[in-house]
Amino acid sequence: VAVPRKFFRDVGAFNDALHAVLETHPVELVALLGFLSLFETRGRFDGRALNVHPALIPAFAGKGCYGQRVHEAVIESGVKLTGATVHFVDAEYDHGPIVLQEAVPVFDDDTPESLAARVQAAERRLVPEAIRLFAEGRLQLRGRRVCIAGPAPR
Repeated sequence: VAVPRKFFRDVGAFNDALHAVLETHPVELVALLGFLSLFETRGRFDGRALNVHPALIPAFAGKGCYGQRVHEAVIESGVKLTGATVHFVDAEYDHGPIVLQEAVPVFDDDTPESLAARVQAAERRLVPEAIRLFAEGRLQLRGRRVCIAGPAPR
């Protein structure tokens, strides 16, 4: 099912349409990967919606801070480390409790493209791991902290 954002006047109407579709399926987890719009959990998906961000949030995060813009800002700032973050979604952009992070070095000769390639490689490791941990029931929310429980006994 495709629900194109451009067909809706605002983020609320877009989320109304998304939730109408989601209600017709037994959804356990929403994975917002390259979503680029605010997803309203509306209580139904609190602690059940994951997002990935191409930096170590809370740095280089928030509304309008996505994709190439993040990598450009990282290089311009002069930091030596950036990375990737998988986090639970809350009511703000790139703000929810952090599930996993991986640091990525920023090299003196990096371009936004070269940095993006390394950050995306980290994202490709983190996202499946976060989904696996969720599916195994090992992610425990304690306020803004996500604790990872040990493996379930066999």
